[in-house]
Amino acid sequence: MVPFSFAGHELAALPQGALYWPARRALIVADLHLEKASWFAKGGQMLPPYDSQATLADLAALVRSTGAGELWCLGDSFHDSAGCERLPDEARRLLMALTGSLRWVWITGNHDSALIDHCGGTIMLEAEVDGLVLRHEAEAGETRPELSGHFHPKLRITQRGRNVARRCFVVTGSKLILPAFGALTGGLDARHPEIARAVGPRAEALVPLADRLLRFPLVA
Repeated sequence: MVPFSFAGHELAALPQGALYWPARRALIVADLHLEKASWFAKGGQMLPPYDSQATLADLAALVRSTGAGELWCLGDSFHDSAGCERLPDEARRLLMALTGSLRWVWITGNHDSALIDHCGGTIMLEAEVDGLVLRHEAEAGETRPELSGHFHPKLRITQRGRNVARRCFVVTGSKLILPAFGALTGGLDARHPEIARAVGPRAEALVPLADRLLRFPLVA
């Protein structure tokens, strides 16, 4: 957990791709895409059906290690709005235990815009929390400090002749895009023009390690 400042708030970036907000004891994650494998299976493309269990187990471990009292999911928590209904029994029990143990808020995204309450927690379109806007997709014209997801940013670099890709946070003075937390999610290059259009030209990629935060200037 590596602390850094954003818009006057002290946050911490976790190597797992989550944010921790110490002042609120809040965990913030984006793009869990639960039940993505079962969604593909409905169309005949069979994937290992363990993505939800793996993602929720990782999330439960972070709740325990941080002692979080709040958890905010920044949209596309399910791969489709009916995903909660398809959760296997073990994953459902784990999710219900989590949503029952702390304040849990689902911000809806483009994949789960019609999400209804089958799994506990509170469902919201977006929220403003202590001056920070929490939503799924960054809005280019937003002047308030903003936390979002949607783009699944990954930093791709060449190091010692090898191509390396790491999920990353993309940050400017007023915008912070989280990487995808889900076990079965891809990633968009952090330098992609769509990300640049969302956050502006002066951005950095943040890659948290166990003991330090690596910063890379981004040029689209």
